[in-house]
Amino acid sequence: QVQLVESGGGLVQAGGSLSLSCAASGSIFSIDAMAWYRQAPGKEREWVATISSGGSTNYADSAKGRFTISRDNAKNTVVYLQMSSLRPEDTAVYYCYANSRGSRWSPVVSSWGQGTQVTVSS
Repeated sequence: QVQLVESGGGLVQAGGSLSLSCAASGSIFSIDAMAWYRQAPGKEREWVATISSGGSTNYADSAKGRFTISRDNAKNTVVYLQMSSLRPEDTAVYYCYANSRGSRWSPVVSSWGQGTQVTVSS
């Protein structure tokens, strides 16, 4: 079983910056892709950004140019989301997501964090 714990959410004014982090722990042999999703009130959860084990990144159009996803190269079990030029529409609960294996022969397991609130005031 894998646990993902996010931190770094909070309240920020429009135009400001905020950094989120997510640490994975538990039965981990390897972690493949890690990603961030978000869910605004009354809306479905949406994908924000993904980073592969090799460091390749992809972003939703809403995040391009403003958000940066990265991983801790040493541990490879921590993922970050640096957010800048924040807008009120970025207000949401941000969730960490990871695909991992418990051993070389284990199937891939998908895990979610509990979420961290990001609120951007206008």
